[in-house]
Amino acid sequence: MKITSEQHIELHGFNNLTKSLSFNMYDICYTKTKEEREAYLDYIDEQYNADRLTKILTHVSDIIGAHVLNVAKQDYVPQGASVTILVSEGPVVEVPDEAYDESPGPLPDNVVLQLDKSHITVHTYPEFHPDEGISTFRADIDVSTCGEISPLKALNYLIHSFETDVMTIDYRVRGFTRDKDGNKLFIDHDISSIQNYIPDSIKNQFDMVDVNVYQENIFHTKCKLREFDLDNYLFGYTKESLSPEEREEITERIQAEMEEIVSGVTLHSGTIFEDEEADESLEK
Repeated sequence: MKITSEQHIELHGFNNLTKSLSFNMYDICYTKTKEEREAYLDYIDEQYNADRLTKILTHVSDIIGAHVLNVAKQDYVPQGASVTILVSEGPVVEVPDEAYDESPGPLPDNVVLQLDKSHITVHTYPEFHPDEGISTFRADIDVSTCGEISPLKALNYLIHSFETDVMTIDYRVRGFTRDKDGNKLFIDHDISSIQNYIPDSIKNQFDMVDVNVYQENIFHTKCKLREFDLDNYLFGYTKESLSPEEREEITERIQAEMEEIVSGVTLHSGTIFEDEEADESLEK
């Protein structure tokens, strides 16, 4: 059923559907030495501290038309941060024309929508490999709303707020609401893909794969940056300072890391170059 802004379903009471967006982004960096790793983690902690994350989530609440009721934020030792914002319905109950459209949301803009009993959270996870010189930064953002707008309208802004090499995005509509005749509605808007909420300028930069369960209103999209420039993964120096052999080895390590994150499977056990070194020894 195609629902337009001019053809709202008349509901019996409040819209009880819960719409949940989970946005996971990963930044990957090659940090050969302990000093490089510590500098990278310090940079991440400064770039994505609790105060800046609070500003990002506050903009998200503006995009989905919510009132901020409470903010809980924390910077952790030695690294990482968390922010949780409790929000309630917006001041005006009018629904904008684009509320049901599968299209990217604003960056940000004034959008006024009806929401209640909703929350927005972010948690960050700096991490590093003990042997291979790979450091990663992950941010998990969850936007859960009750009302007439999909939190997918905040996705465009979230993508622009983080530097990301890999993204995994989940969207699910849970529960049910009722129309004026008492019939259950398990979703109140058409959706074929999360990708429809991402602008072309972003989609052109990533390879994207959908894994959707339409009958359960579950949608999942994996994204990996399409073009690879080694300079974007080095911290404190450029690829020009490396030998061709070093460039090749570092590139292989970083791409292996990205491949595992996208697939969600450990493809290389232990240190990925141990087997190669063993093979070379056997050949000799």
